[in-house]
Amino acid sequence: MDGFDFNSSEKAEESELQRMIAIEQQKAQFQAQVHNFTDVCWDKCVDSPGSKLDSRTETCLVSCVERFIDTTLSITNRFTQMVQKGAH
Repeated sequence: MDGFDFNSSEKAEESELQRMIAIEQQKAQFQAQVHNFTDVCWDKCVDSPGSKLDSRTETCLVSCVERFIDTTLSITNRFTQMVQKGAH
């Protein structure tokens, strides 16, 4: 019986470790996404950095990030639909 308890405890620890790894992977993916749209939108919108953003640059950055997020969500939703259709 002790072996069973140990095995159950070991499985619980493994499950918790897998959950923690998944969370860290999600964090890394999020950070990579932020880094990616920062690079893209900075290159697209900022001509020459100054001490403050002018209104045109700020508007461009906001629009760029919003388009980037909308596009990413759209692609993610499409892949989810494809996976769900494939599972049926």
